[in-house]
Amino acid sequence: MLPEGFITVAYLIAGVLFILSLAGLSKQETAMRGNVFGMIGMVLAFLVTIAAAKGLNVPVLSGCIIVGAVIGSVLAVRVQMTSMPQLVAILHSFVGLAAVLVGFATYLDPESHLTGAAAIIHSVEIFAGVFIGAITFTGSVIAWGKLQGVIGSRPLILPGRHLLNVAAILGSAVLGYLFIGAEGHTGVQLLIIMTVIAGLIGIHMVMAIGGADMPVVVSMLNSYSGWAAAAAGFMLSNDLLIITGALVGSSGAILSYIMCEAMNRSFISVILGGFGTSSGATPVPGGEAGEVTSLRVDEVADLLVHAKNVIVVPGYGMAVAQAQYPLYEVAKCLKALDINVRFAIHPVAGRLPGHMNVLLAEAKVPYDLVLEMEEINKDFPETDVVMVIGANDIVNPGAYDDPNSPIYGMPVLEVWNAKQTVVMKRGMASGYAGVDNPLFYRENNDMLFGDAKENVLAILSSLNGA
Repeated sequence: MLPEGFITVAYLIAGVLFILSLAGLSKQETAMRGNVFGMIGMVLAFLVTIAAAKGLNVPVLSGCIIVGAVIGSVLAVRVQMTSMPQLVAILHSFVGLAAVLVGFATYLDPESHLTGAAAIIHSVEIFAGVFIGAITFTGSVIAWGKLQGVIGSRPLILPGRHLLNVAAILGSAVLGYLFIGAEGHTGVQLLIIMTVIAGLIGIHMVMAIGGADMPVVVSMLNSYSGWAAAAAGFMLSNDLLIITGALVGSSGAILSYIMCEAMNRSFISVILGGFGTSSGATPVPGGEAGEVTSLRVDEVADLLVHAKNVIVVPGYGMAVAQAQYPLYEVAKCLKALDINVRFAIHPVAGRLPGHMNVLLAEAKVPYDLVLEMEEINKDFPETDVVMVIGANDIVNPGAYDDPNSPIYGMPVLEVWNAKQTVVMKRGMASGYAGVDNPLFYRENNDMLFGDAKENVLAILSSLNGA
């Protein structure tokens, strides 16, 4: 058994490492260092917690650790970057489920003999932890299903859905009042009923949120998982778990706010759902929107060679095609011709915050060539060619000039101000928000249809042969 002072100091060091980890993750240049700090802090916390625990069944614990480590390692090696949002969502569900299980185990602990105010406070901790954990668990599973394509991205809009949510929350509050006043372990049935209701709230809440808001949902669930972990820390009287949960919960909430700002949406409007009601209709070229013109690969290569300033806008289509590697080779070829090439990142490009940044870093694109929307929007009027690769909603001019557009008011990359834009897409399907993009029909825009990776490789081949 470790001395109490040693445990306190170890937890303090681990907490500091977690804070340094978050600070490091705030910038691409320091992200790797931040990850290292986080890993060291977690290993320290894990080992100290095991060493400080009483009455452990070492064989069972060792078996669980080995199984979990193997599963985690296999997932980490096999998962593609395009599947990271799904992986993050399902990992959040594990945290929620753990909080639920810890809550039930703590409540049914035969060695718990709290009385008076301490017992009331402990019951509140258990009830709140299980409630948050159940919502996080089911909500994260639904988010995983939507991102994976198992569940449609269209929101489920039930009649009187807000009243249903209010009724469920009020019902849970009544159950909580009865649970706190229950003697001994007689409140377990109340806890089970509340868990079911909270689980249904999580399902209904995320099902009602449209596909366009899924990046915010992932961030929001990240925050929920942190608060669930903090609640578990209170139940277990584990200071480090409280600190870690609070860090994750607060940082997830801040990130959700930033994401909402990037989409010109309020957090409440995201929770209420309804944005992204279409699953992606296919517009008909040549209709009222105008004519669509397309280019060949060699024509795109010729545009790039004769440009002085080029900006590349990556989107989810680039991630799916894994086109970031040949794309950087194209950028290096253009830079060798003394052409200024940069990459423009929208905060909600892809389906996870920072998705595009990670993909470009994976392809070894220098950090100084990757600029955020606020930094680069002013440069589009002086740009000769903008290549949009698999992005749609984040370059939609309807966000600026169409009050009837569902994304009106959302800050986007103003690529249409460039002299020429080239949009790479497989076809004319709309983006994740399910709205048409007027950019495709503008006079200074051309389309390059086909697989993004194949087209980028063809452009690279054309540049090398020039």
